[in-house]
Amino acid sequence: MKNSNTFLVETLRSLTSIPSPSGRTEQIVSWTRELLESWGYKPELTRRGAIKLKLPGKDSSRARALTAHLDTLGAMVRHLKENGRCALAPVGTWSSRFAEGARVTLHTDEHEYRGTILPLLASGHAYNEKVDQQPVNWEQVELRIDEYCNSFQELEKLGVQPGDFVSIDTGTEVLENGFIFSRHLDDKAGVAALLNALRLLHETGHQLPCTTYLILTVREEIGDGGSAVLSSDVWELVTIDNGVQAGTQHSREFGVTLAMGDKTGPFDRRLVLHLDRLCKENQLSHQRDLFKHYRSDLAAAVEAGFDVRTALIAIGLDGSHGHERTHLDAIRTASELAHLYLLSPLLD
Repeated sequence: MKNSNTFLVETLRSLTSIPSPSGRTEQIVSWTRELLESWGYKPELTRRGAIKLKLPGKDSSRARALTAHLDTLGAMVRHLKENGRCALAPVGTWSSRFAEGARVTLHTDEHEYRGTILPLLASGHAYNEKVDQQPVNWEQVELRIDEYCNSFQELEKLGVQPGDFVSIDTGTEVLENGFIFSRHLDDKAGVAALLNALRLLHETGHQLPCTTYLILTVREEIGDGGSAVLSSDVWELVTIDNGVQAGTQHSREFGVTLAMGDKTGPFDRRLVLHLDRLCKENQLSHQRDLFKHYRSDLAAAVEAGFDVRTALIAIGLDGSHGHERTHLDAIRTASELAHLYLLSPLLD
C-alpha cells in the first residue's frame, strides 16, 4: 500500500503531464477513467465528458457528491497573422501577463507543434524601452511556432486553423521540503486529493453512510462544469478546489482552508461547520477564508437550479491562475478531510 504522500506526488505528476485546457480534456479523462477501472470501479461519462462514479451506501434514498475539475486554463488560436504567428484568445479567465514567455504545445487536427507565447515587442535590442511600455492584454501577445513559418500561407501549410488549442507547459517541480510548483495546480492538486480519498476508501473497505457520487468535471474554468452533473437525490455538494493565498486572504499553503463563501454568496453554514468539526475532532490544521473574485463548480450547480447544500474544501495556492505554488501538506490535509467527510453522516 502506498502512503498518501507517495500517491499524491505520483498522481499529481501524471495529471500535470497531460494537457487538458477546457474543451480539450479527452486525454486526461481517459487516463483518470483507466485508473478508476484498475481499482475495480465502473465510472460513467456524461455527454460532455465529465466522469461520474456512483458508490453505494447504507442510505440509498439520499446522496452526497464530492467534485474536483480536470480542466485547466489554456488558449486557442484566434486568427492567423501575416507574420506567420498566431493571435490568441484565452481559455478560462487568466491574465496575458502570465502567458508571456510560456512554452506551449499547439494542437492542430493532425499535428502538434512546440512554441512560445511572446509579447508583440519581444526584443529589447530592437525596441529598447518600448518593451516595458506595452499594455498587458491578450491583444499584446502572439504565438511563435518552432517551425519554418514566416507568413500566413506557411501557417496554413502547417495545418494551423482558428480554434486550434494551445496547452501551457506546467514546469512541475516537487521539492524535498514539500513545496510544489506547477501551472494548473488549480485544480489538478484537487483531483489528486479526491483520488487519494477514494483510494483510502477502496483499501480500507469502509461502508459509506449514503449513496455517494465522485465527480470530475471538465468545464469549470469556463464557468459551467458543475451545471449538469448532479441528480435530484444529491443533498450535499462539496468541491475540492484552490484557496486564494494573496494580500489579506487567510488561505495558506499548509493545512486545509474552509471557504465560507465566494463571489456568488455564502456557502451552506451548517455544512461548512460540519467540515470544521471534522477538522477539530481529527486534529487537522485548518483555517477559514472568504473569496471575493472566485467561483467554482458549486456556483455553476446552484445557478443551474440544484437544491443542494454547498461547501468548499480549498488547497491554498500562492499565485493562483499564474505561477502557482502549494505545499504537499495542504494537498494531503485536504484529502484527509475529504476522506473523513465521505465517512461522516449526512446532515438532516
